[in-house]
Amino acid sequence: MSKPIEYQENLVPYTHDELMAKVAAKLTPARYQHCLRVEQTARELAAANGVDPELAAITGLLHDYAKQRDDATFIELIKTRGLDPELVHYGNGVWHGVVGAELIKDELHIANEDILQAVRLHTVGAPYMSKLAQITFMADFIEPNRDFPGVEEARKLTKQSLAAGVRYQIQHTLAYLVEKGQAVYPQTLATYNAWVGGVGTVTTK
Repeated sequence: MSKPIEYQENLVPYTHDELMAKVAAKLTPARYQHCLRVEQTARELAAANGVDPELAAITGLLHDYAKQRDDATFIELIKTRGLDPELVHYGNGVWHGVVGAELIKDELHIANEDILQAVRLHTVGAPYMSKLAQITFMADFIEPNRDFPGVEEARKLTKQSLAAGVRYQIQHTLAYLVEKGQAVYPQTLATYNAWVGGVGTVTTK
């Protein structure tokens, strides 16, 4: 039996058990279990990449907090929080990260901007991503239950280099969206250009 996790750093106003309960209350059991796997994967990637494991684990646990909200909730936040108005033309796949951070602030009273920004970027990426954001991005993509063509390559690359994992994921995501004939959110395209296409400078601090 694994040792219970206790938060030590006062990064959020909850114990680990309390935060788990708050996340579980907003998600189906299957989605919640995914968040637990991302939490653990993020903790492991952080330990391997010089990032605070507790900070990464909290972000991994929270990353899909808003995943199962209705469209009206997201659209209202886009309109009232001064977010990119073009967001209304995209769906939950973009919204639950970019807009979902607002629900984490409102409902959980978590104001740590490193956590919030990593949650925002886990769905769309960015030309610049902190190591914490890269970890969240990749932990969601490669957690143990993910099973899709290329996931083993993604895991191998991420073990070698976070940046290599990010490049692989954004290529995979863009190819998937194009194949499905889906609209590509401009920030996702900017992420591709920076990390894969060589447009601009990628910073990986």
